[in-house]
Amino acid sequence: MSTEQIAIKEIKTQSKFKDFAALAKLRLSFLVVVSAVSGFLFADGKFDIVLVYLILGGFLITGSSNAFNQIIERDIDKKMPRTANRPLPTNRMSVTTALLLAFGMGIVGAILLFQINFYSGILGLLSLFIYVFLYTPLKRISPWAVFVGAIPGAIPPMLGVVAVDNSFSQIAGIMFFFQFVWQFPHFWAIAWVVDEDYKKGGFSLLPSKGRKNHTSALIILISSILLVPTGVLPYIYNYTGLASLIIGLIAGGWFLWLTIKLYIHQDDKSAKKLMFASFIYLPIIQFLYVFNQV
Repeated sequence: MSTEQIAIKEIKTQSKFKDFAALAKLRLSFLVVVSAVSGFLFADGKFDIVLVYLILGGFLITGSSNAFNQIIERDIDKKMPRTANRPLPTNRMSVTTALLLAFGMGIVGAILLFQINFYSGILGLLSLFIYVFLYTPLKRISPWAVFVGAIPGAIPPMLGVVAVDNSFSQIAGIMFFFQFVWQFPHFWAIAWVVDEDYKKGGFSLLPSKGRKNHTSALIILISSILLVPTGVLPYIYNYTGLASLIIGLIAGGWFLWLTIKLYIHQDDKSAKKLMFASFIYLPIIQFLYVFNQV
């Protein structure tokens, strides 16, 4: 094989990997796994084979959910500039290949989670089912899709705790509830930024029918207000120390201030700042729990 042929083969391999990465949404899947690991460590999980099963299983279940979502929405994705270059709308990947990958990731991911314990496997399958069969079709029908989508979105840290405790403990509930509440300002900030794209796809995911208006900004503000006390629940229930209260309130206040600015200005710039802040805020608080346990 010539040098040119080898180079062409490498380019094709890289292209296929990029398409797989786009189908599974590797960056999003990575963030989900980080969230699950934070719950695992918060519940005093050890660096052993269980953590390996959690990371791989969580990653594959998330990748499977994302792949099924793109298969279902492949015709809609063609209409939105943000998603038009995905592998399915551009026909760089066939639906058959995507289905095989989606089923393969889902089955292997579920098997790995069941290796941890029964509840972990059920949580993985439940998150996949809600995301693919409830949240995905509901996105074009009602803004209530955000509420439904927040359920699988909040499962990862709870899954991490359940992987250690093999039960739905109070800690698992707190971790779930915190990430559940966080989902709303996080997702609505994204929905504000990409609203024009969503219009083309037939999605209406901001909390108000008027989309980018005073009412939507007010509801986002209320959700951020609720997030501040939710973020310090582990301290209130004596799972973490004083640092989690102080830093949690400071971080929550910063996040709330950015939401207030969105409420005042009601512009894309403020929404984009809030969106990026939400990506920073979540891991800061979750790993603060880990390092400030009582």
